[in-house]
Amino acid sequence: MINYNKTQNLIESMVFDRVVPGVNYTFINKKQIFTSTTGFASIYPEVTQLSPFAEYDLASLTKVLATENVLLKLYDQGKLNFTEPLQQFIPEFKDPRIRLYHVLTHTSGIRGWIPHRDELNHDELLKALINLPVTDEFEHKMRYADTNFILLGLVIKSIYGKPVQEVATQEVLKQMPLVNTTFSPKKEDCVPTAIVDGTVLQGIPHDPKARQLSSDCGSAGLFSNMRDLITFSQGYLGLKRDVLPYSQDTVSKLFEDKTPKNVKPRSWGWDLRFDPEHNYPIILHTGFTGTLIILDRLKQTGLILLTNRVHPTGHNTIFLAMREKIIRSFLEENSKV
Repeated sequence: MINYNKTQNLIESMVFDRVVPGVNYTFINKKQIFTSTTGFASIYPEVTQLSPFAEYDLASLTKVLATENVLLKLYDQGKLNFTEPLQQFIPEFKDPRIRLYHVLTHTSGIRGWIPHRDELNHDELLKALINLPVTDEFEHKMRYADTNFILLGLVIKSIYGKPVQEVATQEVLKQMPLVNTTFSPKKEDCVPTAIVDGTVLQGIPHDPKARQLSSDCGSAGLFSNMRDLITFSQGYLGLKRDVLPYSQDTVSKLFEDKTPKNVKPRSWGWDLRFDPEHNYPIILHTGFTGTLIILDRLKQTGLILLTNRVHPTGHNTIFLAMREKIIRSFLEENSKV
């Protein structure tokens, strides 16, 4: 039997303590799957019940489930090896030192801050991103930034001649047995997120860059539900070896540290944690809206957590501390599995 009691109690306490309105979560242990739904989809402007099939704004999980999976498919086909200069695909980008693997591991040193960002239109924002300077953090520091994956989205656009979200839909999502993973969800299927300018966002990305860049955004904008995220996870864990659009040999490379020595460990796209007992890598990724996936390929175990941290307001720092507790608890209980 799956036994993650402490982690399960921490997850459900977020609803009881009103840190989030509701949660959908799943524990995977080889062929065993335990899924639960607790709480509400929304509490404003009215209270609505949470469905096990609700679609969530995945926020930054878009990076690894959509954008990166296009690149991994190209890698698997021998069309990219990630040592290519970013400049090869985006000639306007000034620094020839930056390779695709720097951008994939957030070690590019590209400064992420753009003044008055939310006032820029689509073209102005892309131009500002391409012209961001490379700092002395290059290769010396892992600094997670959306900028890296928006640039990778432009790499994909230069290869395919189409926006990254269109390419990811055709080359990844439609090639997999998915039902509810999309960049254009039906509003009524989605959990509402934050209130922006008096309007509750529902089926519209919470991330302002995703709203501005639309189909050119490689860092956010994807929606999905628990059933489909279980399918993705089973592919990464090697439980279903043919659901991802590339080989299991390529999948296994994600469970490796890809950063230089003395730099915070990171894989291509994914963050890394390590088994507390045997110190092997476990991949995880979070999303600003309250989403989380942790996967241990060696034990074929995982946790998928879907919550709505930004409803009705985005100022929810208690959630961040709780999420870290949940991650640590899962790693601890998982080491005993």
